[in-house]
Amino acid sequence: MRHRNKKLILDRKAAPRRALLRHLMESVILYEKIQTTEAKARAVRPLVEKAITIGKEATLTSRRQLKSKFFTDLPVKKILEVLGPRYATRKGGYTRMVKIGPRLNDGAHMVQIELV
Repeated sequence: MRHRNKKLILDRKAAPRRALLRHLMESVILYEKIQTTEAKARAVRPLVEKAITIGKEATLTSRRQLKSKFFTDLPVKKILEVLGPRYATRKGGYTRMVKIGPRLNDGAHMVQIELV
């Protein structure tokens, strides 16, 4: 029984799941809009929101925290230089999920996750 277990497994082992979420997080930050399944979007949404919240104050500590969450330095740079100042007065809710219907291949629920 999975009482009170909130972690989304996404039918993967721990390491591939972490890699998937890090890549999705990178894509959302860099492109500001991606299409993915609803389950993956729900899993990556809090990670993106926390990364932007960390990047709102451009300090060395926040830069190091963000570098530990991403594979490359491009999303870190974008968060600190573009997204941090953009959302400086906003208290949260930096992302939006828009349902776009089922995928033709297997009928999975697809959404578009984008930065507000």
